[in-house]
Amino acid sequence: MNIITVKNVSKLYTGHKALDNVSLSIPRGSIYGLLGPNGAGKTTLIRIINRITAPDSGQVFFGDHEISPRDIYRIGYLPEERGLYKKMKVGEQAIFFARLRGVSRHDATQRLKDWFVRFGIENWWDKRIDELSKGMAQKVQFITTLIHQPELLILDEPFSGFDPINARMIQEEILRLRSQGTTIILSTHNMGSVEEMCDHITLINKSHNILSGNVDEIRRQHGANTFEVQFRGDGNLFRAALEGHCELFPEETAGGELHTVKLHVERDEDLKGVIARANDSVELRSFREIIPSMNDIFIRAVNGKL
Repeated sequence: MNIITVKNVSKLYTGHKALDNVSLSIPRGSIYGLLGPNGAGKTTLIRIINRITAPDSGQVFFGDHEISPRDIYRIGYLPEERGLYKKMKVGEQAIFFARLRGVSRHDATQRLKDWFVRFGIENWWDKRIDELSKGMAQKVQFITTLIHQPELLILDEPFSGFDPINARMIQEEILRLRSQGTTIILSTHNMGSVEEMCDHITLINKSHNILSGNVDEIRRQHGANTFEVQFRGDGNLFRAALEGHCELFPEETAGGELHTVKLHVERDEDLKGVIARANDSVELRSFREIIPSMNDIFIRAVNGKL
């Protein structure tokens, strides 16, 4: 069963259509990636799900009913723009946010102390927010986002500002929450995190939903005729020889004299010609088919080449 269903939602701001007839369904108990370039409409959709703003047309359902104000208590939202009161003490502020979500002071205090121990920050209770580093403050805000034990957790760039160790800690907590039945919407530009964590994704570009589905199925579906090529020689000659005959991905890695490039061939019958042209321009060392990364798929989809 789906926890969130978005049906034909559109939103127009002055001179700009943020969402244009967007639909998607988020399965209960999953991690759902909400992807797209800056300005695509992701944040607008998140705000509509949170009832911070309303759609001009279309509907949002929470379970089997149209979303209502009472459902907000079942949602936790960590916005990309962090918002803690800098002069308040950490414990006092965390209890304040928990009380806003309907948690009693007694329960909030107990839950917060458990979380503070889990994150190794039990000594921060009486510190002021402006005494904390950015990463430390983000740990506090992450905890306050889920202290009311929401059914749906919406995280907008939750790893921003964290070093690799703390980013891994947050990732493990997100996976643990999913294993306990929490549904998570993850809005991020980190495609590595999408591949590691997400069960399903929707990619929004220029206000439209241009790709939705299971992550593994999307990678397999769009993996046909995608290859990794390793060669020695002039990379510019290689690209010039293949220009117009296949799609070359923008990134290229080189290790000493050995270059590694990814490319996509549209039709099976074009493959032999691409190999021949590559071989005439450089010294080929390997040519193998690969399942594309979500980063490759994101780039191709946004550029209209998927």
